[in-house]
Amino acid sequence: MTKKNETVIVTALSTAAIVLALLLGSRLWFRLDLTAAKLYTISPASRHLADSLQSQIKISYFLSGKLRQLYPQPGEIIDLVREYVTYSNGKIRFTVRDPAKDGLEEDLQRLGIYPRQMQSVERNEATVSNVFSGILIEYMEKTDIIPFVFSLETLEYDLTSRIRALVSGKVREAGIILADSAKTFDKNYRNLTGMLQMSGYKIREITAGDEIPEGLSEVILIGGVDTLDETALSKIDGYIQGGGKVFFIIENFMFSTATGSMDVIPLSDRGLLAMLRSYGVDVQTALVLDKSCLTITYQSAGQGGMPAIRLIRYPFWISVTREGGNPDHPVTSSFAGLDLFWANPLTLSTVDGLEAAPLLSSTPDAWLMTRNFAVEPGQAFLFTQEETETSGKKVLAAALSGRFPPYFGYGDSYDGAESRIVVIGNSEFLNDEYLNSDRNLTFFLLAADWLANDDDIISIRSRATGTNRLDRILEPEKKSAAMAFARSLNIVIIPVIVLAFAIVSGLKRRKKTA
Repeated sequence: MTKKNETVIVTALSTAAIVLALLLGSRLWFRLDLTAAKLYTISPASRHLADSLQSQIKISYFLSGKLRQLYPQPGEIIDLVREYVTYSNGKIRFTVRDPAKDGLEEDLQRLGIYPRQMQSVERNEATVSNVFSGILIEYMEKTDIIPFVFSLETLEYDLTSRIRALVSGKVREAGIILADSAKTFDKNYRNLTGMLQMSGYKIREITAGDEIPEGLSEVILIGGVDTLDETALSKIDGYIQGGGKVFFIIENFMFSTATGSMDVIPLSDRGLLAMLRSYGVDVQTALVLDKSCLTITYQSAGQGGMPAIRLIRYPFWISVTREGGNPDHPVTSSFAGLDLFWANPLTLSTVDGLEAAPLLSSTPDAWLMTRNFAVEPGQAFLFTQEETETSGKKVLAAALSGRFPPYFGYGDSYDGAESRIVVIGNSEFLNDEYLNSDRNLTFFLLAADWLANDDDIISIRSRATGTNRLDRILEPEKKSAAMAFARSLNIVIIPVIVLAFAIVSGLKRRKKTA
């Protein structure tokens, strides 16, 4: 056989092998997910969704062609949804449609899928386009939507929770009681309600003292220490006795600037704190301070009376680190941290029939302020007045489950249903005026899912709670040393190693050619 014939045969066989590989790859494929949180691999809960399907589910991804051309995220979204199709045994059908080409823009907006403006640069010219990237889920005449999606971060959670709700016919509805008269939903908690709705919850606002409707997944109570009377509390206690779940987001202080400075005023309890104590949670009349805290800007009088702006560490604004989460509880098993603003510590006690667990804790370097309250940044010399006698780790949030003892009389033979509650001694951590991180909302949603008994999909959301925030090293001296080492490593050490390698390689080549 001539060399020319060998070349032809090898080329033909190679071409055939490539064609066969492509044909086989269209049927058999796999992806290697190397991300730490396995963001590209759906969980067992999502894989087994098809087991409960009585009919086919249709997932439609409405994607503008321009967005698909300019960004890689739509391709990642398509790949993830195809994983659902792969594990569904034909019970999930997936299509991708361009709203502009198919003339669907008006129909989509009637469904609640709206375009968003996105900027792009083409030929050195910036343009703004209206683009769609929404998902419609259809199952047996029922529908749900994800209005806009542009990342994988919570996509699996959003899909699985919505499909479950459609299949079960059970709508996840959260009732919210805003019992703090100084706050409103529009001014203070728009992000909270918006995030709940984006996560598939329907929201019902409940006036304190009204009957709590049946069928709610949970109730979220914000404030109420000084406003909820016996009538309102009996409704909440009765709801818990019937198996209802409650997220208590409360604090027992009011902050006033009426005198020109920030005054701390303890609230007079009308029964809410006493009811929680009967459940085994004592929200203390104290403020937590921690060396793991946020840095704030503070304006003071400088030389000549001119205002001076300084950056100071403010120990009342606590940065709860990853280590502050309870790794043994579903809510905080993959905790990424959050920020608290003037938080109250909790004390847990043993109550028959209940299991209590701390969710969030301070660092061991925390301490309390229990008297002579002073929170003005300019009064920092007063912050440590009780540090020696009160230092140590403090519980900042807790979860309880089991049969709660009735606070109001139901008879000696009364036996309540299994229930759950979460208590956190701080409502400002969800207040739009202070909220500066998605970490707080993520913790809130994980707790809400646990209350709604969605334990197995909590892990789906918590996989995406990683943070790039540099809060591992708390002590300023150690943090400065680590930053100096990082600079030296990247600017000096690594370039020197590369240069040395180049010199050694050059000398070796010169010796070989000599």
